[in-house]
Amino acid sequence: MDITKNNRIGLAITEIIMLLVAILFLVPFYFLFVNSVKSFGDLLTNAASLPKSIEWGNYARAFEITNFPSAFLNSFVITIVSNVLLVLVSAMAAYRMVRQNTAFNRILFVIFVAAMVVPFQSIMIPLVKVTSTVGLMNSIPGLIVCYLGFGVPMSVFLLHGFVKSIPLEIEEAATVDGTNAYGVFFRIVLPLMKPMLVTVFILNALWIWNDYLLPSLILQSPELRTIPIATFAFFGQYTKQWDLALPALVMGVLPIIVFFLMMQKYIIEGITQGAVKG
Repeated sequence: MDITKNNRIGLAITEIIMLLVAILFLVPFYFLFVNSVKSFGDLLTNAASLPKSIEWGNYARAFEITNFPSAFLNSFVITIVSNVLLVLVSAMAAYRMVRQNTAFNRILFVIFVAAMVVPFQSIMIPLVKVTSTVGLMNSIPGLIVCYLGFGVPMSVFLLHGFVKSIPLEIEEAATVDGTNAYGVFFRIVLPLMKPMLVTVFILNALWIWNDYLLPSLILQSPELRTIPIATFAFFGQYTKQWDLALPALVMGVLPIIVFFLMMQKYIIEGITQGAVKG
């Protein structure tokens, strides 16, 4: 009885601590949403209080100033296309490295892993020079190519471990039945990689959608702005329009928050299954 009672007390304490931690993490969202419907004067007077009057007009003005439909479409296209290419290229690369365990592939995998720890700031200037030289500057396809270069190392690393958990006997049976190498990969292996593919897609979507630095280097035309770049228009050298910037931030982060909440179970599933071997 004492052991059961102690377990219940320990569980209750753990739940209380987790609840407090959750509240702590939700505090920034409280400030974001509450202050997005305040007037500028009310926001500066007391940012922690509830709004005296709800200013829904802040959203309408931010929607118009940021040209939100264009910025949303740019972010959506860049995120989806980059992710689809990342998932496909990384899956094929990881599969090849695992199934063809040659010295070259082992060295290549080490290079991919090493690339994950290279600070982006150290290659910013060479990146701009290279993209300008090959004609990829100020274009959405050029930005997508850059995301491929920076996203493949982590994606390959995650998928590499997952491929090891796929039984080789399944591929051998398909080969005996007359399936060629491409059929084995696209019809057998790729569907089995779905949990980790979804995980990679979600993680890269969160990164690409919220990224500011890389688009600010590559995209220069106003019509090519993504949501983070469009939101930055409210922050000038001498003025900061918080009453408009916060609604723009809410409109920018809300789609990706909803997407993450809908898909978060696949992250746990993919990482758990990928940790079986490797």
